[in-house]
Amino acid sequence: MSIVTRLQKIQEDRGAMANLRCISVESKKQRAWPVLSRIGISIQNEVGAFVAGLFAKHPLIASSGNFGQTCKQIETKREGRSEDNKLSATERRFLHLLAAKNMKERLQRILRIVSLAESHQVPVNYGQLYCDLKRWNDSTKQNWAMEFWNTNAD
Repeated sequence: MSIVTRLQKIQEDRGAMANLRCISVESKKQRAWPVLSRIGISIQNEVGAFVAGLFAKHPLIASSGNFGQTCKQIETKREGRSEDNKLSATERRFLHLLAAKNMKERLQRILRIVSLAESHQVPVNYGQLYCDLKRWNDSTKQNWAMEFWNTNAD
Protein backbone atom coordinates (compact mmCIF):
# COMPACT_ATOMS: atom_id res chain seq x y z
CA MET A 1 0.00 0.00 0.00
CA SER A 2 1.42 3.40 -0.98
CA ILE A 3 2.20 6.10 1.53
CA VAL A 4 -0.55 8.29 0.05
CA THR A 5 -3.17 5.54 0.36
CA ARG A 6 -2.23 5.05 4.01
CA LEU A 7 -2.48 8.79 4.66
CA GLN A 8 -5.83 9.08 2.91
CA LYS A 9 -7.26 6.43 5.25
CA ILE A 10 -6.73 8.73 8.26
CA GLN A 11 -7.53 11.99 6.48
CA GLU A 12 -10.85 12.42 8.31
CA ASP A 13 -9.29 11.78 11.74
CA ARG A 14 -8.71 15.36 12.90
CA GLY A 15 -6.65 14.28 15.93
CA ALA A 16 -4.33 12.10 13.86
CA MET A 17 -3.87 14.83 11.27
CA ALA A 18 -3.10 17.39 14.01
CA ASN A 19 -0.51 15.06 15.50
CA LEU A 20 1.08 14.46 12.09
CA ARG A 21 1.44 18.21 11.59
CA CYS A 22 3.66 18.24 14.69
CA ILE A 23 6.38 16.31 12.83
CA SER A 24 7.90 19.55 11.51
CA VAL A 25 8.26 21.07 15.01
CA GLU A 26 11.34 19.68 16.74
CA SER A 27 9.90 19.94 20.26
CA LYS A 28 6.59 18.30 19.27
CA LYS A 29 7.51 15.66 16.68
CA GLN A 30 7.07 12.81 19.18
CA ARG A 31 3.30 13.48 19.01
CA ALA A 32 3.34 12.15 15.43
CA TRP A 33 5.12 8.89 16.26
CA PRO A 34 2.06 6.86 17.35
CA VAL A 35 0.15 7.89 14.21
CA LEU A 36 3.13 7.11 11.99
CA SER A 37 3.39 3.70 13.61
CA ARG A 38 -0.31 2.98 13.07
CA ILE A 39 -0.09 3.76 9.36
CA GLY A 40 3.10 1.77 8.87
CA ILE A 41 5.69 4.53 8.55
CA SER A 42 8.80 4.04 10.65
CA ILE A 43 9.60 6.95 12.94
CA GLN A 44 13.16 6.60 11.65
CA ASN A 45 11.97 7.20 8.07
CA GLU A 46 12.66 10.93 7.99
CA VAL A 47 11.28 11.42 4.49
CA GLY A 48 8.15 9.35 5.12
CA ALA A 49 7.41 11.19 8.36
CA PHE A 50 8.02 14.56 6.68
CA VAL A 51 5.71 13.78 3.75
CA ALA A 52 3.03 12.58 6.19
CA GLY A 53 3.32 15.90 8.02
CA LEU A 54 3.03 17.82 4.76
CA PHE A 55 -0.07 15.84 3.81
CA ALA A 56 -1.61 16.59 7.21
CA LYS A 57 -0.96 20.30 6.62
CA HIS A 58 -2.26 20.37 3.03
CA PRO A 59 -4.16 17.20 1.98
CA LEU A 60 -4.88 18.31 -1.58
CA ILE A 61 -3.37 15.57 -3.77
CA ALA A 62 -2.19 15.78 -7.37
CA SER A 63 -2.22 12.48 -9.25
CA SER A 64 0.60 13.37 -11.63
CA GLY A 65 3.60 15.63 -12.00
CA ASN A 66 6.46 16.32 -9.64
CA PHE A 67 7.29 19.12 -7.22
CA GLY A 68 8.59 21.29 -10.06
CA GLN A 69 5.10 21.28 -11.54
CA THR A 70 3.63 22.17 -8.13
CA CYS A 71 6.00 25.14 -7.91
CA LYS A 72 5.07 26.24 -11.43
CA GLN A 73 1.37 26.15 -10.56
CA ILE A 74 2.08 28.26 -7.48
CA GLU A 75 4.00 30.76 -9.59
CA THR A 76 1.17 30.96 -12.12
CA LYS A 77 -1.42 31.60 -9.41
CA ARG A 78 0.76 34.07 -7.45
CA GLU A 79 2.48 36.11 -10.12
CA GLY A 80 1.29 35.01 -13.52
CA ARG A 81 3.70 34.96 -16.41
CA SER A 82 6.44 37.56 -16.28
CA GLU A 83 7.31 39.39 -19.47
CA ASP A 84 10.65 40.71 -18.22
CA ASN A 85 13.81 38.75 -17.50
CA LYS A 86 13.61 39.10 -13.72
CA LEU A 87 13.14 36.04 -11.55
CA SER A 88 9.77 35.74 -9.86
CA ALA A 89 9.59 35.22 -6.09
CA THR A 90 8.49 31.62 -6.63
CA GLU A 91 11.30 31.04 -9.11
CA ARG A 92 13.83 32.28 -6.53
CA ARG A 93 12.35 29.95 -3.89
CA PHE A 94 12.53 27.07 -6.34
CA LEU A 95 16.17 27.80 -7.17
CA HIS A 96 17.03 27.96 -3.47
CA LEU A 97 15.32 24.60 -2.99
CA LEU A 98 17.36 23.02 -5.78
CA ALA A 99 20.56 24.50 -4.28
CA ALA A 100 19.87 23.22 -0.75
CA LYS A 101 23.08 21.76 0.66
CA ASN A 102 21.55 19.01 2.80
CA MET A 103 18.33 17.17 3.56
CA LYS A 104 17.41 19.37 6.53
CA GLU A 105 17.64 22.56 4.46
CA ARG A 106 15.78 20.90 1.57
CA LEU A 107 12.91 19.82 3.82
CA GLN A 108 12.61 23.29 5.36
CA ARG A 109 12.36 24.85 1.92
CA ILE A 110 9.78 22.29 0.78
CA LEU A 111 7.71 22.97 3.91
CA ARG A 112 7.58 26.68 3.05
CA ILE A 113 6.59 25.95 -0.54
CA VAL A 114 3.85 23.55 0.55
CA SER A 115 2.51 26.35 2.75
CA LEU A 116 2.27 28.46 -0.40
CA ALA A 117 0.58 25.57 -2.21
CA GLU A 118 -1.95 25.40 0.60
CA SER A 119 -2.70 29.13 0.46
CA HIS A 120 -3.21 29.00 -3.32
CA GLN A 121 -5.02 25.62 -3.35
CA VAL A 122 -2.36 23.96 -5.51
CA PRO A 123 -2.31 20.15 -5.19
CA VAL A 124 0.88 18.22 -4.40
CA ASN A 125 1.82 14.78 -5.71
CA TYR A 126 2.92 13.38 -2.35
CA GLY A 127 3.70 9.93 -3.71
CA GLN A 128 6.13 11.36 -6.26
CA LEU A 129 7.56 13.79 -3.72
CA TYR A 130 8.27 10.88 -1.35
CA CYS A 131 10.01 8.89 -4.10
CA ASP A 132 12.01 11.91 -5.28
CA LEU A 133 13.24 12.78 -1.79
CA LYS A 134 14.19 9.16 -1.07
CA ARG A 135 16.40 9.04 -4.16
CA TRP A 136 17.47 12.69 -4.33
CA ASN A 137 20.17 13.30 -6.95
CA ASP A 138 20.99 15.55 -9.89
CA SER A 139 18.51 13.69 -12.09
CA THR A 140 15.70 14.49 -9.64
CA LYS A 141 16.66 18.16 -9.64
CA GLN A 142 16.74 18.19 -13.44
CA ASN A 143 13.32 16.55 -13.65
CA TRP A 144 11.86 19.15 -11.30
CA ALA A 145 13.52 21.94 -13.29
CA MET A 146 12.14 20.58 -16.57
CA GLU A 147 8.63 20.58 -15.12
CA PHE A 148 9.03 24.07 -13.68
CA TRP A 149 10.46 25.68 -16.82
CA ASN A 150 8.68 23.35 -19.28
CA THR A 151 11.90 22.68 -21.14
CA ASN A 152 11.14 19.84 -23.51
CA ALA A 153 13.77 20.85 -26.06
CA ASP A 154 16.85 18.67 -26.53
